[in-house]
Amino acid sequence: MKKLNLRKLHSTLAPIILLPFLITTITGIAYRLGRSWFGLSKDQTHFLMAIHQGDFFGKQLEPIYVLLNGLGLIFMLVTGIVIYWKSISKKGIFSSKAMDKKTAPDS
Repeated sequence: MKKLNLRKLHSTLAPIILLPFLITTITGIAYRLGRSWFGLSKDQTHFLMAIHQGDFFGKQLEPIYVLLNGLGLIFMLVTGIVIYWKSISKKGIFSSKAMDKKTAPDS
């Protein structure tokens, strides 16, 4: 079985997951700021919450949209952290050689 390449999987899914993340983020921020800062009523901002929650997919697909959005966020966070951690460990920032260079006296 081929070794799982997280970097390739992460970079392949990122453009697909980006649009739902942007829609959710922008409508969530606009809803909250509209209600809190601009004093808009729930009726005036209902369309933002409907978009935010994926109501446009209908009752059957709305929970799937929310689930995939959440799982996508968790996946991107975990793979991003793992990729970052691997790149740090390869560079040797926390390795004993890097620490020795920092503590070695100048010649």
